[in-house]
Amino acid sequence: REYPIKVIPNGVDREIFCPREGTLRENMGLLQKFVILGVANVWTSRKGLDFFLRLSGLLDSSYHIVLIGVSQKQQKKLQKEYSGRITLLTRTANQHELAEWYRRAHVYMNPTLEDNFPTTNLEAMACGTPVITFNTGGSPESITEKCGIIVEKGNMNQLKEAILSLDKKTEITSLACRERAMEFNREIRFKEYLKLYNNSLKS
Repeated sequence: REYPIKVIPNGVDREIFCPREGTLRENMGLLQKFVILGVANVWTSRKGLDFFLRLSGLLDSSYHIVLIGVSQKQQKKLQKEYSGRITLLTRTANQHELAEWYRRAHVYMNPTLEDNFPTTNLEAMACGTPVITFNTGGSPESITEKCGIIVEKGNMNQLKEAILSLDKKTEITSLACRERAMEFNREIRFKEYLKLYNNSLKS
């Protein structure tokens, strides 16, 4: 506590994660669906996997969930039961492919139960996609009423209602999401690191 503390939030690549036209939803046969996207390096209960599985049974067939980052074991286990309701994709190291999914989704859902300051929230917003997340840790810190919805941690009903209410929240726009994400532009964050290092060297 006797030392100064400097917090520099995560940054996002505005060139890769940006709004752009694409045909991914059409190619996946999801053109007429409301797409709910979830992304994780590893899908566990802590990351909110159970909420997606439960949500798939609460929404009608006009909604479709896409999960990126499932293991091959999870894919094999869940595919049969959730086929037609959830698309299960293994982790991708291709940022351009990931950005394409953010752009094609109607909403990015991050029902994490423990987190610091998720970069995925920023990536989704940078692509113009609103975010729904629990009021957990640092996950809601980047979300404003113009770019997403924050719900009570673990509240399944609020999670469902947030999705259903998105089309009624006219203040949430792709432009507002993009503008908010650009406050976390990685070039700005790089400059903050350089400034911190230079000031440390001077002192």
